Amino acid sequence: MTIKEILNTTNHRSWKIPTSGWKFYQEWNNAIFLHYQVELKELKKIIPKELEIDLYEGKPWVSVVAFTMEKIRPKNLPAFSPISDFDEINIRTYVKSNNKTGVYFLSIEGGKSLSCKIAKAISELPYRFSKIKRTNKKYQSKNSKFNDKLEIEYTVGDIVKEKSELDKWLTERYALFQDSNDSINEFEIHHLEWPIDEIDLKKLEVNYPRFKKIINEKPNKIHYSKGVKVIAWGMNKKEKTSYNV
Repeated sequence: MTIKEILNTTNHRSWKIPTSGWKFYQEWNNAIFLHYQVELKELKKIIPKELEIDLYEGKPWVSVVAFTMEKIRPKNLPAFSPISDFDEINIRTYVKSNNKTGVYFLSIEGGKSLSCKIAKAISELPYRFSKIKRTNKKYQSKNSKFNDKLEIEYTVGDIVKEKSELDKWLTERYALFQDSNDSINEFEIHHLEWPIDEIDLKKLEVNYPRFKKIINEKPNKIHYSKGVKVIAWGMNKKEKTSYNV
């Protein structure tokens, strides 16, 4: 499907795409989702006060998403695979801001050091380098500085033909909100609805010491997706406040 066709497919969204021109193209491929229902009081400790934590039936969620980033590029330039293609793990939660529902990243790891530096410089997102190895049906990551480790062995099952409301709530997010030193940065994105497959975990080791109170080795829900083609707009900055919003 062409970029124009993707931009014209919007019925699955809860608000219209931006009228301004898009800035970046990227693909999020072969994604493994580990979803955890967490305690609100623990999550509040690590989320900026300017953002409202989004809840599903009164409970917040945190997800570990391990995938392969491919073909990331500015609008009018070609992708350069030594930089544009790399494995990535993000740990995200679900928030609201400006009448939009989106995600907030607790952590982002990339498997190429230079790619992480460039992505962090352009986006101000919390990218850091980890040693990541992906083979057929295995995904492994290690970060000695933070003592983080992720190891997944899996097989992919049948396509999920009827998604639940929770499936959609956890995956269909079209905004990203992230804090920098003096602002909350908003990014709008667009893609087709995530195709979801069943996944069977043969082995799972999740060890993120900083998040040990919210992430364990037994996710409440798991997904696999072959991926989506993503269109992203530029950053909008909103000055931080000194009070709760």
